Amino acid sequence: MMHYGYPKYITVAEKRAKAEKKLAALKKKNPGIQPVVIEGQALAKTWWGKAWNKNLERYADYANRIGRGRSYVRHSAVLDLQVQPGKVLGLVMGSTASPYRVTVTIKPIPQNQWQQIKDQCKGKMESIKQLMAGKFPKALEELFTRKDKGLFPSPKEIELDCSCPDRAVMCKHVAAVLYGIGARLDQDPGLFFVLRKAKVNDLVSETVKETKKDLLNRSKKKSSRVIDEESPNLSDMFGIDLDMDGSEPLPPAVPKSPGKASRKPVKPKAGKSRPGRPKAHISAGTGRKTASPKIKNAAGIETLFKRRTKRHTTAAEVIEKSDMAPQKVRNILSGLLRKGKIERVSRGVYKWVRPEPL
Repeated sequence: MMHYGYPKYITVAEKRAKAEKKLAALKKKNPGIQPVVIEGQALAKTWWGKAWNKNLERYADYANRIGRGRSYVRHSAVLDLQVQPGKVLGLVMGSTASPYRVTVTIKPIPQNQWQQIKDQCKGKMESIKQLMAGKFPKALEELFTRKDKGLFPSPKEIELDCSCPDRAVMCKHVAAVLYGIGARLDQDPGLFFVLRKAKVNDLVSETVKETKKDLLNRSKKKSSRVIDEESPNLSDMFGIDLDMDGSEPLPPAVPKSPGKASRKPVKPKAGKSRPGRPKAHISAGTGRKTASPKIKNAAGIETLFKRRTKRHTTAAEVIEKSDMAPQKVRNILSGLLRKGKIERVSRGVYKWVRPEPL
């Protein structure tokens, strides 16, 4: 309705109510719809969300128009936002009865630029978990956000499209989706690498390898503690496997001293088993001793800890006794740690803390 040649003023509450009503109708048809919800005044709260918004606002092409989307995204007008490799699809509620369709297409990060970033990251990250928390050395922060050469896209790498009649390159609906991407990165920073078609496991695993190599060079012995606690958490966060594919095998736990003959193993006394070795079982058919069966699931790992209530158990020991992949074992240990069934004595060393029910 027009009043004196101008559209009727619609209050914020009316806009929000209209968006919520439309969202409820869309959810009935598409339960997988993902609206952007902003809590509080800040459009982004984490380093990744803030860095995304700051990157867009510093370009003159966007600085004067992107602000038009702030009120839209704050008032829950972005009814759906789907992040795909190299593309973001959005539905934004405007003045019409049906939401406008927005498409943001982003070019993949150039391979030579990505390789440069990976090379400069080596040896500079104290903890790989800091990557997602946005806590890393200032040098890396500047590297990631470097204008036109960092991880974040420039306007020439972004294509914008909206179904609304506004002929501007960046309408209110497109601007709202761009801010919505920043809010979504707050929830899942890994989506940034999906959007730029960059393999985050390349960056992370190379950093892990460098850290592992450095630690092993200094210790000259196998360390089950290396990235033992960091890998499961990062795997959960990204849904990737950091099991060092293609890496060389670790050296023996205790390297032999040159020029010294190895000591003969001490034969254990009858009826006693040596600590650290699996207990032998008597085969009913042959009467011969056989090694303990391998652990095949999470329940088996729990049983191992329950039997050792007074002893510590290392991650390496569990992996050795298991028939599962090392990464799966680490993930199970991480789960038991979160549930409070085991506690970390030191890096890579655990003990059972929950007594068996009576």
